[in-house]
Order: sequence, then structure tokens, then C-alpha cells
Amino acid sequence: MQTEKVVDYIVDWLKSYATKAGVKGFVIGVSGGIDSAVTSTLCAKTGLPLLCLEMPIHQAPNQVSRALNHIEWLQANFKEVTMTQVNLTPVFDSLINSLPPVETEEERFMSLANTRARLRMTSLYYFAALDKLLVAGTGNKVEDFGVGFYTKYGDGGVDLSPIADLYKTQVYEIAKFLGVNQEIIDAAPTDGLWGDDRTDEDQIGASYPELEWAMEMDAEGKNAEDFSGREQEVFKIYKRLNTANKHKMIPIPVCEIPNNLL
Repeated sequence: MQTEKVVDYIVDWLKSYATKAGVKGFVIGVSGGIDSAVTSTLCAKTGLPLLCLEMPIHQAPNQVSRALNHIEWLQANFKEVTMTQVNLTPVFDSLINSLPPVETEEERFMSLANTRARLRMTSLYYFAALDKLLVAGTGNKVEDFGVGFYTKYGDGGVDLSPIADLYKTQVYEIAKFLGVNQEIIDAAPTDGLWGDDRTDEDQIGASYPELEWAMEMDAEGKNAEDFSGREQEVFKIYKRLNTANKHKMIPIPVCEIPNNLL
């Protein structure tokens, strides 16, 4: 990958899109992870206003500190960067207390994780409307178009996706080129939606390099029987998630009424 040229291309694309849309700049949720760090830096490089939101919901302290350190680094290097902290923990807790109880909490763990992401999306769009900004998405290629590892109408609810055509490994290359804090580069990828230290690999069962390989093999028309051992296991994981999450990756189905009924 021609990293510097890719960076310049994305920055130019962002600036051009914002200018044509008639908006001031961008708003992004900074989580302390690699994807939001790279995306926010690319947005900052446009020279347009960038609002960084730090939105903890029962967040691990190290995730919060990484996010704040990154925002501080952005503000030291780019003059148009501002930040706002929005503590969504009491909002989340209040919502949960308003919902009907369940017999066992385990029944709604996934629903609650997705609810966190959707609260953050709501906050991002609040500030976007308030300040005439675009919500910048942080999804990469494998997450957005491979295994669908994101929340529908949560972190998947964005105005534009600057790094969605890049594999996770390429995002890391860009992070190193941009000088993103080493603590973010070294941190294990996590969606931060569970209130514990589980990583993306813990949830998915495969690493991002493995998933990238599987995505490429799938594009070549391979099937599970073409592989054995760990490769077959990873390919099956990829295909299972790709199938289960297809509804996130295709347009919303529309019931088209036959003309003779209208």
C-alpha cells in the first residue's frame, strides 16, 4: 500500500465531500481504539473543524485514558479540533431501569451492548445537527463488508465512511504513518460495549489478519472444503458471520407493491 498517497487521497475526499455538502466539518466518537484514532486524525488533517466526543458508558478506565490522550494529541497538532465529554452512563442506566425486567440478565447482554452503541449514535447526531457537521464513521472493510461486526443504527449509523475500503492491517499501517499514540496501536481491538476486557478476537473467534484472508478467499469463490485445520475453521467463522449479518450490509428491503394493486 502506498500509505502516504492513500492518506492524501482520503483527506482530499473528506474535504471535498464536506465542501460539496455545505457543512462545516466533522464529528466523531473517539473510543481509544485504532479505527477512531485513524479516522479522527484523517478528519483533522482536512483543516476543517473536528469535534471529538468521548462518550463513556461504564467504560474501562484504560479505554477512556487512551481516548483522552489521543484527543489531546490531536489538539496539540491540529488547531481546528475541539472536544466534548458526554457521560452517557446515567442515561444508559436510566433507560435500563425503565425497561421491563428479564428473568436472567444474560438474556439481554447483546441487546444492551447494541443499546450503548445506539445511544452514542444519537449523541453524535445531536451535535452534528447543532453544529452543522457530518458524522464520520470508523468502520473498516472487514467489519463493514465482511463479518458485519458493528451495531445496526449504532456505530453503523454514519454520514460517510473514510476507512471502510481499508483492511484493519492497513489501518494500522496508516496509524503508524500518522504518528498515532503507541498505546493505541498496541491495544487489542475491542468494541468496548460490554463493560469488561473482552476483545474483538474473543467475540469473533478469529483475528483480523485471519478474517482478511478469509474475505479474500471468499471473493475468489473458495469454500470451506478447499481448506483444512485452522484455515477451514476461520473460513467457516467468516462465512457464518457474513451470512448472519448480511442484513446490515445490504439496503433496507422495500416491499414493492405491484402496479395492479395501486
